[in-house]
Amino acid sequence: MGDMTNSDFYSKNQRNESSHGGEFGCTMEELRSLMELRGTEAVVKIKETYGDTEAICRRLKTSPVEGLPGTAPDLEKRKQIFGQNFIPPKKPKTFLQLVWEALQDVTLIILEIAAIISLGLSFYHPPGESNEGCATAQGGAEDEGEAEAGWIEGAAILLSVICVVLVTAFNDWSKEKQFRGLQSRIEQEQKFTVVRAGQVVQIPVAEIVVGDIAQVKYGDLLPADGLFIQGNDLKIDESSLTGESDQVRKSVDKDPMLLSGTHVMEGSGRMVVTAVGVNSQTGIIFTLLGAGGEEEEKKDKKAKQQDGAAAMEMQPLKSAEGGDADDKKKANMHKKEKSVLQGKLTKLAVQIGKAGLVMSAITVIILVLYFTVDTFVVNKKPWLPECTPVYVQYFVKFFIIGVTVLVVAVPEGLPLAVTISLAYSVKKMMKDNNLVRHLDACETMGNATAICSDKTGTLTTNRMTVVQAYVGDVHYKEIPDPSSINAKTMELLVSAIAINSAYTTKILPPEKEGALPRQVGNKTECGLLGFVLDLKQDYEPVRSQMPEEKLYKVYTFNSVRKSMSTVIKLPDESFRMYSKGASEIVLKKCCKILNGAGEPRVFRPRDRDEMVKKVIEPMACDGLRTICVAYRDFPSSPEPDWDNENDILNDLTCICVVGIEDPVRPEVPEAIRKCQRAGITVRMVTGDNINTARAIAIKCGIIHPGEDFLCLEGKEFNRRIRNEKGEIEQERIDKIWPKLRVLARSSPTDKHTLVKGIIDSTHTEQRQVVAVTGDGTNDGPALKKADVGFAMGIAGTDVAKEASDIILTDDNFSSIVKAVMWGRNVYDSISKFLQFQLTVNVVAVIVAFTGACITQDSPLKAVQMLWVNLIMDTFASLALATEPPTETLLLRKPYGRNKPLISRTMMKNILGHAVYQLTLIFTLLFVGEKMFQIDSGRNAPLHSPPSEHYTIIFNTFVMMQLFNEINARKIHGERNVFDGIFRNPIFCTIVLGTFAIQIVIVQFGGKPFSCSPLQLDQWMWCIFIGLGELVWGQVIATIPTSRLKFLKEAGRLTQKEEIPEEELNEDVEEIDHAERELRRGQILWFRGLNRIQTQIEVVNTFKSGASFQGALRRQSSVTSQSQDVANLSSPSRVSLSNALSSPTSLPPAAAGQG
Repeated sequence: MGDMTNSDFYSKNQRNESSHGGEFGCTMEELRSLMELRGTEAVVKIKETYGDTEAICRRLKTSPVEGLPGTAPDLEKRKQIFGQNFIPPKKPKTFLQLVWEALQDVTLIILEIAAIISLGLSFYHPPGESNEGCATAQGGAEDEGEAEAGWIEGAAILLSVICVVLVTAFNDWSKEKQFRGLQSRIEQEQKFTVVRAGQVVQIPVAEIVVGDIAQVKYGDLLPADGLFIQGNDLKIDESSLTGESDQVRKSVDKDPMLLSGTHVMEGSGRMVVTAVGVNSQTGIIFTLLGAGGEEEEKKDKKAKQQDGAAAMEMQPLKSAEGGDADDKKKANMHKKEKSVLQGKLTKLAVQIGKAGLVMSAITVIILVLYFTVDTFVVNKKPWLPECTPVYVQYFVKFFIIGVTVLVVAVPEGLPLAVTISLAYSVKKMMKDNNLVRHLDACETMGNATAICSDKTGTLTTNRMTVVQAYVGDVHYKEIPDPSSINAKTMELLVSAIAINSAYTTKILPPEKEGALPRQVGNKTECGLLGFVLDLKQDYEPVRSQMPEEKLYKVYTFNSVRKSMSTVIKLPDESFRMYSKGASEIVLKKCCKILNGAGEPRVFRPRDRDEMVKKVIEPMACDGLRTICVAYRDFPSSPEPDWDNENDILNDLTCICVVGIEDPVRPEVPEAIRKCQRAGITVRMVTGDNINTARAIAIKCGIIHPGEDFLCLEGKEFNRRIRNEKGEIEQERIDKIWPKLRVLARSSPTDKHTLVKGIIDSTHTEQRQVVAVTGDGTNDGPALKKADVGFAMGIAGTDVAKEASDIILTDDNFSSIVKAVMWGRNVYDSISKFLQFQLTVNVVAVIVAFTGACITQDSPLKAVQMLWVNLIMDTFASLALATEPPTETLLLRKPYGRNKPLISRTMMKNILGHAVYQLTLIFTLLFVGEKMFQIDSGRNAPLHSPPSEHYTIIFNTFVMMQLFNEINARKIHGERNVFDGIFRNPIFCTIVLGTFAIQIVIVQFGGKPFSCSPLQLDQWMWCIFIGLGELVWGQVIATIPTSRLKFLKEAGRLTQKEEIPEEELNEDVEEIDHAERELRRGQILWFRGLNRIQTQIEVVNTFKSGASFQGALRRQSSVTSQSQDVANLSSPSRVSLSNALSSPTSLPPAAAGQG
């Protein structure tokens, strides 16, 4: 299957090739097969076929230095021959497919069957109809016209089913459309650096063509396949394609293959693009996935759209993210536990469903027994053959009543409410600069109890400027006058800064008059280059004299080295190395320092200690980041062993130490105060020096002098959490994290350890929900481990964005506070909806049940019930889910995982209002006819016309719901339910609209709705009783909840839901049968999946965490079990397992390793 699809691609492209065959020296086929080789094989093949990479460049008519000419006709031609860098999206589900999926709902199926049987029977007129003796209840009120109208009930049920289905399908469809819009937005934003006509330009990823010379650097996600031409120390994480987590070192003579979708972990360089789009390695995998996915779709009937998950079946972030983002999401779905809310909802839905089933079964049994006993035992009627159809008709009526009870009991509106609420929030969050990548991250954020934030760029502006310097034995508190610095020192300083920094880092003139100069590239390096400009020097001439290709060796910055060094060859053949890095690390390697005359003098350890005390600590206490710039000269022979880093990076001569200021963002202190008020602890995790970190933490308000808190360095943190064997112990972490506020000089692993430690901790009664912010490649593991990962949209690397759940488009910490507000709002909206919905359900079920048992006929007819269900579910979910958030949401503590979805207060409201409604409905049912002086509607025969009596009951019921909807706007027992009602126009529109439709139904609904028109005074009574709801609401609010100890809460996730595996399976069955099928294939497919994910496995231990078995084995983090179960019912995962279910469709690489 997979092959066929691929051959389609070939044939299409080959037609193009035959016509343009001779234009370039190699065809797409050749390049594509070349890219499938790895390592030495590839090198041999290049040598044999082409000679070297230069020759390939010549054949592709491109220059390794100048790049493509970039003329439109040339680019067009390349796109035609070699394809575009774009992976065609999987076709969206059509509206009809979505309708078909919505029809799979079990309750709807039962209703459809009931309606069809009812219809069939209404057209069948048994001969025994005239036989008066068939049944007791068959009475005189029947006339011919009425008998003809028997089909209406069935038709009306079908009609309402159609309504429910259309609403659900439309909702899914618009959600899918929104999500695609979001994806394409992300894609357009993705840019990559290429060289065209000698100019370095940034172009959208989709514009990259074969033959482009692309510049790759630390943190990039490669957008296409290519061959490495030149560069230094390039290390790539290819786990997304090979599943091997070790970083692969690239070099022209050993392994020049660079593959799309892989991450650059270190170094920089240039590559010539050889395959794009569907012909790149990632593209090939995607076409295979797409091919396998289609036949599976047919089996996958039950990919229900319960939550935001349907959106996750969306289209991958095409070429933009190397095409792998989507897999990654799906693959991640099993790694992240099911979100708190979904876990609670699933639990609640199962509880309600069981109750409903029991009730409806009892109803049917009672009705059938009553009828048979009454007819055949009490009245001693014989069972006549000609009466059989009549009896069957009765039984069908009973069955329909039973189904009605079930339908009313199950809140179908719940998935709708959740979806609407999340989709609405996500849309609004875009305006608040939060780009949500995973829908459920939105509500998880509302439960966050801790935020581990990066310092640079998140809490600070990430606009670095040098404000202090120590040069030539003098500590300057501001930028020194250029004349005061010795000329030799100045020359060394300028060269050291200009050459030993990424050449992509530049300071450009401001865009607008009076604005600050633009900083492009690494911000710390920008600060240093700015320092050179402030000293009235220029770095450009130095760079043009020593272009990037001539650099002899580069040790790029990484989180282990914490420094960067560049070696150049001097005119006299000797070597000079420039180094820069964190001052305490570089100074340890210095044995000389330049004095005022620009001459090196000896620099002993005790001098160093003094310098740390006198210069570095004072700078750090002002919140400055200290960077030391140094150099070392090497003789030309013997040439040093460059791979022996420890010997090379030693015996340095210090040129200067600078203090770089990164000012705190003005809005951060206020945002952090809001977080602390909302019960969220903010912790700062940074790679900076501890004094700098502490100074900034005080400025931000993360720590207040005089409080009991901890500020640790990475080393000390590790010492405290590890036992003698060097293993991390959870108990030790538990002693530290509650007080820890600042973790300085931390490595990515420390950040990950801390996040994991807080999440796994059982130290507090609530499990902590942790959000993490990060922008660098090194934050990947922590972002992934966290419950919610925030990546910086502007400063963030692709890797960080890839691992995150929400992207902050303005890199601003205060946007996180907005995310918390929206998250809490989603949770509250759903609680409001539940409070309202369950009141309706409790009342309707009891009315239908008792009514059926006492009067053999539910006072609320099936069609009326469906109308109640429709308005109450669909519209109420719309009305209550779109309440805008208010600042007051930030005044309460987070709910946490163990707080039930339905609190005691809500339970009090639900039962309180149910009591009011039931009292009135039963009063109307049994004495209503006397109050209104009308005919009684009880004991009406089959097919009798609708009675005013029952119409009044129905109308009153709906009026009470309408006014109760206003009560439901508040869930914490507030008195003023109208507070802020006009800020939500949707709510007002829906309440008034529902009221209008109700008038139409009652006055003109007639037979289909079993309604007869009412007079004005009867209407007034109905509305008056409805208004009573608001008064009763105030009465309920007066009763203190603390007195009502007997009230049960529902839908809570317990801390220790220890579920043995067999029970796990049972639980899944309750939720959905389709998922049971999946379970079997699950484990197999995760193996395949692990190879295709773009996983940023910087830490090996991730592997065990990411695999599904790992999730089941981890008995320690017990909560994950209840959620894992629930997670199996999340459709997004369903679809991927299917996409992978045809073995032929696995890519050769993955299949080979299986």
